[in-house]
Amino acid sequence: GQGFAFRRKQKIERQYRKLLKKGRKVQSQQDNQFTDTYPEHLKHLYLAEEEMLKRQRRRPPDDSEEKLNKAEDFLLETMRCHYTVLPQDGNENKAKIILFPPLPKKRKFKKTSNQKAKEEYEKIKAERARKREEAEKRQQQREEAQRLYKQKKMEAYKILSKKTKRGQPNLNLQMEFLLQKIQQNT
Repeated sequence: GQGFAFRRKQKIERQYRKLLKKGRKVQSQQDNQFTDTYPEHLKHLYLAEEEMLKRQRRRPPDDSEEKLNKAEDFLLETMRCHYTVLPQDGNENKAKIILFPPLPKKRKFKKTSNQKAKEEYEKIKAERARKREEAEKRQQQREEAQRLYKQKKMEAYKILSKKTKRGQPNLNLQMEFLLQKIQQNT
């Protein structure tokens, strides 16, 4: 674990290494200095942690990946920078070399929690606005459909409710209306 005792131990180890770098000779032994103060039931964990840290310090750093990255960057940079232009007659003596400055590297900054929260808020806000617009659009379509339906019903009612001079229903207009309805359906 990385409990408070382990952090305290690491802090003291850093201070000890700092003193050694300055050239002072301290007569304390690093291995045995802290082992007595460990609780008995956790002692094996701390000793295993110390052993792992010692092995990490002994191991040389793996620079092969860094070297590959540097070589790749250098190659890309040289390819971006030099550009040779040959004249139309193909004479290489009159060739021009154009140098372009290397493209700046783009850094990826980690977003702060505030920036993440703002982005999340903006996404939610845009989603709500989109949903609201869709709802308004559906509402307008519904109202338009209802208006057209009422208009057709009103026209049909006017035609079917017409009467003759004597107050009888006008069967001629009703038959024409039914004929139009049949023609529209086919």
